Amino acid sequence: MGRYVARRLLQMIPVFIGSTLLIFAMMYALPGDPVRALMGEQQFDPAILEAKRHELGLDLPLWHQYLNYLGGLVQGDFGTEIASGLPIADTISRAFPVTIRLTIFAFTFTVVVGIGLGIVAGLKPESVRDRGLLGLTLVLISMPSFVLGYLLQYLFAFQLQLITPTVQDSESFGDLALPAIVLGSLSLAYVARLTRTSMAENLRADYMRTAVAKGLPRRRIVGVHLMRNSLVPVVTFLGTDIGNLMTGAIVTEGIFNVQGVGDAIYEALFRREGATVVGIASLIVLVYLLCSLLVDLLYAVLDPRIRYA
Repeated sequence: MGRYVARRLLQMIPVFIGSTLLIFAMMYALPGDPVRALMGEQQFDPAILEAKRHELGLDLPLWHQYLNYLGGLVQGDFGTEIASGLPIADTISRAFPVTIRLTIFAFTFTVVVGIGLGIVAGLKPESVRDRGLLGLTLVLISMPSFVLGYLLQYLFAFQLQLITPTVQDSESFGDLALPAIVLGSLSLAYVARLTRTSMAENLRADYMRTAVAKGLPRRRIVGVHLMRNSLVPVVTFLGTDIGNLMTGAIVTEGIFNVQGVGDAIYEALFRREGATVVGIASLIVLVYLLCSLLVDLLYAVLDPRIRYA
């Protein structure tokens, strides 16, 4: 197991470098000049602009700028914002915990409700509750998150007046409840369908017939034999879905005015602060990679037949 983990950690290095290089190149290719945007509408001597670009290292080739970024990243330095002169790490430390909190809330909602609905429907395939679940999840999959967000915002905030239209306190789980439900709804639909399908297939498996023939209690048959095997594909989806929730939070945060990563990325793109976008994206890439490793390790817990040499 230790060798497997070490090998996977080493494999993450080229993946991380390739991903961040691609994001860095995309920001480099965006039209516009961050130094010129910093100066505003005023006219400046081109020599002053060139001196500022040289000071910030923006006149260097792409590969040189990227190596400088990686060198600072290894030391925990994400760089400095051009407009404000503040460390990018301060922006990330202010915005990232809010998005993490929203993502954890949405992920918990997805796991509890999605797997619960999938179990209820999967134990009785082709029943009324099964068809009802398929219909509900089809609606959630077909509806974009911004449509669902505005719909629930209109219903609960303006019609029923149960909540405020926007989040007033990003540290309050009560205020983050509705944005988390909107954020996790699409994932919930996929998790419920995947759980339902996996359980329906495993109910017809030979090992289930053997367990029933042995006279094992139904709770043990469902909880140990059926659930452990049915959750393997669900765990695979949930592992990659954490990163999807973090990136999908950008739209949800904009709808509910959550001061998280989405707001920070929007402001950075508006000001052409490419280093800020790359820094946030780098952390999201790390989350993806670590979740992928965790999912692979959970396979051995759920299925005893899986062993890592």
